[in-house]
Amino acid sequence: PPGDSYGVLPRPCHALVLLNPQSGSGRALDDYQAVVQPMLAEADITTTVFVTERPHHAHEKVRDEDLSQWDTLVVVSGDGLLFEVVNGLMERPDWKEAMKKPLCILPGGSGNALAASINYYAGYDHVAKKKLLMNCTFILCKGLYTQMDLVSLSTASGKRFFSFLGFGWGFISDVDIDSEKYRWLGSARFTLGTLQCLAKLRVYQGRLSYLPMATEQGSSPAPRDPRAPVTNGHIPQPPGTDAPGSLPPDSLLVPLGQPVPAHWTVVPEEEFVLVYAIYQSHLGTNLLMAPAARLHDGCIHLFYMKAGISRLTLLKLFLAMSRGTHLDLNCPHLCYVPVRAFRLEPRVAAGIMTVDGEALACEPVQG
Repeated sequence: PPGDSYGVLPRPCHALVLLNPQSGSGRALDDYQAVVQPMLAEADITTTVFVTERPHHAHEKVRDEDLSQWDTLVVVSGDGLLFEVVNGLMERPDWKEAMKKPLCILPGGSGNALAASINYYAGYDHVAKKKLLMNCTFILCKGLYTQMDLVSLSTASGKRFFSFLGFGWGFISDVDIDSEKYRWLGSARFTLGTLQCLAKLRVYQGRLSYLPMATEQGSSPAPRDPRAPVTNGHIPQPPGTDAPGSLPPDSLLVPLGQPVPAHWTVVPEEEFVLVYAIYQSHLGTNLLMAPAARLHDGCIHLFYMKAGISRLTLLKLFLAMSRGTHLDLNCPHLCYVPVRAFRLEPRVAAGIMTVDGEALACEPVQG
């Protein structure tokens, strides 16, 4: 898109390919060899393939490995493996340098939200499966890369995650995790999961607060300088304010034990069917949840659905979301706000929370 600054991969290019053979319906390695490898060879991209053998394998690899021999890290999997890679990189003492290494996602899972988002930003037609894999590989072959926002999430128990896709609680997270047992179905697992969760529609109690996009303690934020350094979605601190190697400070947040700042908005309702904070356009290959989102817009697109919605209306919204027209239905139960930060405090530890599709224990969280 215009206004974005791009880098370009060198030629010849050396890529470390991290591939999860278990992802999706288990075809990632076959598809990689059949579709991706020949295209990369033609584009003068040589690869070292690292096949993961267990959870956290990729996390440890990118956290501990000397990455200087590779020009780019390529993840062939669903969104879960990229979450591991991002957080592994952020655990390195040299994370500031490591995070400049271009990352590429090639869809190999059942949930390929980031790949679908990038395909959408690139202006390609909506596609899935092998066509989406070819489009994403073609983007890698062209070698252009640009910046992407990350969101820093902190939980009451003291965990901190860096998330590239979204944080969820309630209906969508339940579908994501409950449908794990149908992985062999590929992306159809989400359709089946949606119908099952509709049948036993649950309500979640908690308090949701946020810092709206437009307010910056009473003034409007200055337009983003495209040449400003990438600081993982944080306000750059003056030099010398933090020790070298220390992670970026959460400059918009107060500690979870304290009330949110006065210029934040607290949602009056406390009963939700779902809360979802998404930072890219797609929630899945067939779910265009935030059509306005861009890779590097400095914005968290916050959706929440208030209790009292009928199952039929909820189903209609999900069907409309495949085309990104769900907001046009003007459903009074569905609210959408672009925000810079948010906090969610569940009344009791009920339901599953997810970050980038990975399950978390239910507890207060902010980002």
